[in-house]
Amino acid sequence: MAADETADETTATGTAGADAPATGTAATGATAADEIRGTALGSAPVPLSVLDLVTVGSGRTATDALRTSVDLARLTESRGFHRYWVAEHHSMPGVASSSPAVILAHLAAHTERIRLGSGGVMLPNHAPLVIAEQFGTLEALAPHRVDLGLGRAPGTDGATAAALRRSATLNEGADDFPEQLAELIRFLDDDFPDGHPYRRIHAIPGPVQGSSPGGVQSPHRPPVWLLGSSGFSARLAAVLGLPFAFAHHFSAQNTVPALDLYRESFRPSAVLEEPYALIGVSVLAADDEREARRQVLATGVNMLRLRTGRPGLFPSPEEAEGYELGPMEREFIDSWTANIVHGAAEEVRAGLDELHKRTGADELMLTSHAHRGELRLRSYELVADAYGLPTA
Repeated sequence: MAADETADETTATGTAGADAPATGTAATGATAADEIRGTALGSAPVPLSVLDLVTVGSGRTATDALRTSVDLARLTESRGFHRYWVAEHHSMPGVASSSPAVILAHLAAHTERIRLGSGGVMLPNHAPLVIAEQFGTLEALAPHRVDLGLGRAPGTDGATAAALRRSATLNEGADDFPEQLAELIRFLDDDFPDGHPYRRIHAIPGPVQGSSPGGVQSPHRPPVWLLGSSGFSARLAAVLGLPFAFAHHFSAQNTVPALDLYRESFRPSAVLEEPYALIGVSVLAADDEREARRQVLATGVNMLRLRTGRPGLFPSPEEAEGYELGPMEREFIDSWTANIVHGAAEEVRAGLDELHKRTGADELMLTSHAHRGELRLRSYELVADAYGLPTA
């Protein structure tokens, strides 16, 4: 999940209102809620889900990472995880998830039940029509299994964002997010009003195919989620009655305030009668607690490199242990890794239970980072075992 920290919260309730289709016409309230709300299995306090950044470790290839993603989607589907999201990031050698729609189409071909979605697509990077077409295509490939999670941040640095958007005016996309969202939902629902310049433009695949002569296309489209790491998207999701996903894994200090704001500001809609919020959580469970600590250190070094403008492949524990750290770098890593729930399976379970109790999140979306794909797979398997999730 990418951050939304670039815009002023005070605009959240502004121009999204009168012109925006606040809830969309994806489905009746009951059907939409069924697609949004999962079921807690085993002894888990809430549904458990997956956020995948398609981590590429040093000495590994993007092909290796994508194969791990297929294996992970299959494993978590078999163990009863509710949804599997991939995040849009750019110009980061250690993250191979620059094209969420492409990855999701591949995962759809290798799974049968688990929900698939974006965590998220960064709306200011794309024309709303393009996103509507991509996710309409995904909905056609995997009917009633696709989520469209949207964020406002670029998912990269400013220069890369400018290259993506072909504009140096980066704040414009974030500031216009409510209008972009309204336009995207109208393309998804094919309901621009008469007289609108886009009235005769249709996102294909989409509802217009069902209303055309001889058409049998379902009007159903993916549920829209708003993602964030501050209060802006929390408030906007609440005003529009949409589900909300908060990036606890890199903005832990804002989690409770953002969730409180979402719940306090929530307005019932055709999508949701009550608020529904998930949080992304960094988790690494391991058979060996020492190995978990070593992988977590590697995560910290990886983030340090990224934050200091030196992104690279995800380092091995040996590389991380050999990295020379000054006092400020050590402080940064200690602060970053403090919010990673890690250790043996029961220790991780206790940490997740405490986090759920503290935040009241309706769903926990786990993201695990490790140098080797098999360690990521093992982490999810250990969490599933700790909660007694199904084994087939």
